[in-house]
Order: sequence, then structure tokens, then C-alpha cells
Amino acid sequence: MKGIVLAGGAGTRLYPLTLAVSKQLLPVYDKPMIYYPLTTLMLAGIQEILVISTPHDLPLYRRLLGDGSQWGISLCYAEQPSPGGLAQALIIGADFVGDDPVVLILGDNLFIGEALRNRLTSARQWVEEKGGGLIFAYHVPDPERYGVVEFDSMERPISIKEKPECPKTNWAVTGLYFYDNRALSIARSIQPSARGELEITSVNSAYLEEGALVVERLSRGFAWLDTGTFDSLAEAGEIVRVMQHRQGLRHGSPEEVAWRMKFLEGKEILRRGIGLDRGSYGQYLRNLFNEESVS
Repeated sequence: MKGIVLAGGAGTRLYPLTLAVSKQLLPVYDKPMIYYPLTTLMLAGIQEILVISTPHDLPLYRRLLGDGSQWGISLCYAEQPSPGGLAQALIIGADFVGDDPVVLILGDNLFIGEALRNRLTSARQWVEEKGGGLIFAYHVPDPERYGVVEFDSMERPISIKEKPECPKTNWAVTGLYFYDNRALSIARSIQPSARGELEITSVNSAYLEEGALVVERLSRGFAWLDTGTFDSLAEAGEIVRVMQHRQGLRHGSPEEVAWRMKFLEGKEILRRGIGLDRGSYGQYLRNLFNEESVS
């Protein structure tokens, strides 16, 4: 399975912060925002990942992330010349994906949870073995901001509406989508919405109409954070800060995830990493890897 991180868009809701820099390069507490969706894909066992962004911002992502080898993954890059909708990422990434299934994650979405790795691995295996699509839903107080999924009495999804004026439920579709390879042709076949974009809801609805869409709910024990507004960006940073200080663990660290997923050994990560010989971030990793070598 291949992975795609969509880090495009103008980030207009975060002006003036995003006048000079991409939203997904802004900090969420102690790490760039894009580290969080990137590590989500890594936790799913994805090691071939495409980063899509604007022509202006791609050089910054290349400088920050490199080719991914320092984390035991392979990173490629592609341009989204102008915002054309989330489903456009599947068209832009078609050559990269080839004949494989694909998981798409939005660059401003954060997922935190003790059992997250297990849920991601199960989702990947489901799509690889059974096909179709698998998405996650999360209960929110303001569903009108998102794609909203409706369930029947048997807890089966029956409809998905994009930013409805009168939502039928509070279950929002998160920005993480597992698809079989048919998603590429589905994305090519859909028509732009009234706002002129290729909506990912149209892709999900196509799978739903076929009876090939699984919707899993993320409930207690998980946090889904969409950092598209000033308040949500500040809230995400505070949540990460509190959790890290209370647990003594880092969230969204590519080095730690690469080590835990056994993509690379700790000593190799330290050797390849830049700046890991100093600062609290590097000290945390050095302590983590040294503890493992002792045990």
C-alpha cells in the first residue's frame, strides 16, 4: 500500500500566519504539523509516501523531510498547482500509486490514541485483503464543518453529506482514507462540486453505493484534531504539550516511530539525523534508544 499526504491549499483561515509559509509547516507544540500525519502513515506500516503541496511550498517540504531515508521510508513529491479538492490528490498521485491500494491523509489532521497503531494496521490489512474503502468517523460538536456520515439502526453507513446545513448526526468523516486501487479511477470520474472542487465525499459515496465502504468510529481513547483554525491549532498544541509532559512520551516523532516500527535501528537513526546530538528532542531520542540497547 502507498501513502499520500496532501499538504496543499492556501490556508486562508489561518491568515496572516500562512501568508509566507504553508499551514502544514506551522508548529503543533514542538514539531512541524506535517510530522503528525506522516507518522500516522508510518504507524500503518506505510514506507512509500508521496507529499503533495503547492509549487511555492514544495522546496520547503523537501528541505524539511528530505528523501525520508533518515526514517527508513521513501518520500516523493508532487505539485498541486491550485486547490482542486481533496480527491484531486488521487489523480495527482496516480502514477506514484500505480496498481497498489492507497491511503490518503490530510496534512492538517492529527490522530492520537494508545491503540492507534492497531487500528491503522487493521484498516490497511482489511483493504489489502478485501478491497473497497475504509474511513474513520469521529463525534464532533460542529459537524456542519465536515463531511457527515449517517448510520442505520444496524450501525451501517447509509449516507455521507459534505458540510450539510442540517447535519443528521454528529459523526464527522476524518481526513484519513484507505482505498483499493479503484479510488484512482473513481476520482477521475467524479464531477466538480458547486464550489468547483473534486470532493473526497464523492469518492466515499461511490464506494458506499457499491456497499464497499466500511466506516469505523473512533470513540473514547482517541483524539482527532483538525488544525485548520486558530483555535483548533492552539488546542492541538496544548493537547500534545499536556500529553507529552504527563506521559513522558513524544507524539508525532518520525524518529521514534521509525524505531518502534523497526524501519531502522536507533543508532542508525541518530547517525542519519540532523540536530539529534543536542536539544530536548534529541536528548529524548538518545535516552529512548539507549534504554532499549540496555534492555
